[in-house]
Amino acid sequence: MVGFLVFLGLLVALGAFIATAVLGSTSESRWVVVVVAPLVVALAVVLVVRYVRRTWLPVRDLMAAADSLADGDYAARVDDAGSATVRPVARSFNMMARRLEQADQERRQLLADLGHELRTPLTVVRGEIEAMLDGVHDPDQAHLDLLLEEVTVMERLIEDLRTIGLAEAGALALHPEPTDVAQLVTDVVDTHRRAATAAGVDIDVSLGQGLDDVVLDPIRIREVLVNLVVNAVHAMPDGGTLSVTAGRHEDALAIEVADTGIGIEPEDLERVFDRFRKGSTSTGSGLGLTISRDLVEAHDGTIAMSSTPGRGTVVTVTLPVLEVSP
Repeated sequence: MVGFLVFLGLLVALGAFIATAVLGSTSESRWVVVVVAPLVVALAVVLVVRYVRRTWLPVRDLMAAADSLADGDYAARVDDAGSATVRPVARSFNMMARRLEQADQERRQLLADLGHELRTPLTVVRGEIEAMLDGVHDPDQAHLDLLLEEVTVMERLIEDLRTIGLAEAGALALHPEPTDVAQLVTDVVDTHRRAATAAGVDIDVSLGQGLDDVVLDPIRIREVLVNLVVNAVHAMPDGGTLSVTAGRHEDALAIEVADTGIGIEPEDLERVFDRFRKGSTSTGSGLGLTISRDLVEAHDGTIAMSSTPGRGTVVTVTLPVLEVSP
């Protein structure tokens, strides 16, 4: 834009100069016009070419890339070049294109993972029904229970995906109420104590003060704790110790679930909250930690995980403590 304004200024100045020289009608003024005018015109042409190269061409490339992006080419990019006005637009476009490309890749991966997760129970259901129809075995209680179990797995998977979808869309409804977190933690641990004992896992619970009136959605936070406890027990196939700690620190509630299990490798730790990401001891769909993260973040909280291979894993959930409405 600056170059274009300079160009206009030079044309105006050249026009004024030529008019003055012609009106003066002297041989010296006409000689000056003959010499200076081509130089000014050449300079103006250089400025125009420079303006076109720095402004119009990048804009043209940006428009072409935008058309490609609209047609589904998420790999479309533009060079971060041009004038000071165009460069920020190019960077914003490239950032948007990268995010759209990542979202498209995640969508494709989600569909592939979903198909993989549904294939197993559907195969079992179909095989059992075909066996019944072919007279291989009767539709007795045992085989019907197996069908019901596989259908339950599919229902749980679909409900998990629905929860994740609502959370990511910001439409997950929470129903916060004053909750006794100590009792909530105790109930979750007691529910899974028998399975833990059968797996050779000892459970240690430590509860602090001021946990009887924390405002949160008890159903959703229970779901988070269940996911963490179940994962911790599965991470100790040879037995170990599961420690669950809850404490209130000023305006924050901290719940820690620690195990002495097999741990997680550093390269896997970065992706533990990804959808369908399963550990070596996982028996679920791979959505538990993703849902836990989304539910905690829906409470404006945070969830973090640290792990040492061969020594265990610690998951810390931090939630803000809200005031109880009178």
